[in-house]
Amino acid sequence: MTVASFSALAIVTAAVLYLLAMSLHTLEWALARHVEAATESVASGAAGGVALLDKPSDEAVRPRRADMYGRMGLSITVLAAVVNLAGIITRGIAAHRAPWGNMYEFITTAAVVVACLYFVGVWKSGVRWLGLPLTLICAVLNGLAATVFYVAVAPLVPALHSVWFMIHILAAIISGAAFSVGGVAAILYLVVARAERKGTVKGYLALLPTSGAIDRISYRVLAFAFPLWTFTIAAGAIWAEYAWGRYWGWDPKETWSLVAWVVFAGYLHARATAGWRGTRAAWLAILGFALFWWNFIGVNLVFAGLHSYAGI
Repeated sequence: MTVASFSALAIVTAAVLYLLAMSLHTLEWALARHVEAATESVASGAAGGVALLDKPSDEAVRPRRADMYGRMGLSITVLAAVVNLAGIITRGIAAHRAPWGNMYEFITTAAVVVACLYFVGVWKSGVRWLGLPLTLICAVLNGLAATVFYVAVAPLVPALHSVWFMIHILAAIISGAAFSVGGVAAILYLVVARAERKGTVKGYLALLPTSGAIDRISYRVLAFAFPLWTFTIAAGAIWAEYAWGRYWGWDPKETWSLVAWVVFAGYLHARATAGWRGTRAAWLAILGFALFWWNFIGVNLVFAGLHSYAGI
């Protein structure tokens, strides 16, 4: 087996492992369907009112079997990320270059960065509740890489031989992974907030933090990602001047990158100046999340532009 063949096999294996982890997290959610929301009395607000705990007591309310499947899902996700990383490294070895020269290599790297940010979140903030949607994203990315975007190992075209190109792509991958985590958290915020308004917080939703806590997590992740995305666009402009002799040319990829930047800038500005919280901010975050992935994948498939030479 060649190194390139091993790399391709590792990516397929990682996709299957992410899918298995997603299935285990699905069982975790399903087995918690009878859990009721934990509540505590609060001194402020209406007399006799109750408020959902920001961090539910797992020991008190989480079913043991659900917890077991959740831990298994996390363990399998770690294994999947290791296999995913092995596929990326061996791809670079086979190509004798950094493995970010085409869409196949971009999205396989993006998947492992999403997983790594998830692990950091689990370690720092106990966000295992993001396991189901994030393993779904990783499974889809690796599955698309293996079935739709695969290209044989090849050297870079001359325009890509620039340190700025590598900096630009790595920054884009990391910021995109962070946008994904923040966007998924915004989606879960809408689900939990709707259940809170209806008074139907039960099942696995009862094991999640309150909608306010999820909103804060989404904001913090997106606030981390936005400066990095700004740097990505700036680094891309420097690389474009090196490769094409101009900093900005309204190429489809450049245009949609700017559109996504404007949406996330609006999200952060609205929160900082207009006091936007909750539903309106969440929808803006989700729009930015969707625009990022449209730019990352969809633009390459629909539009012809200067970025197309790297391959889909």
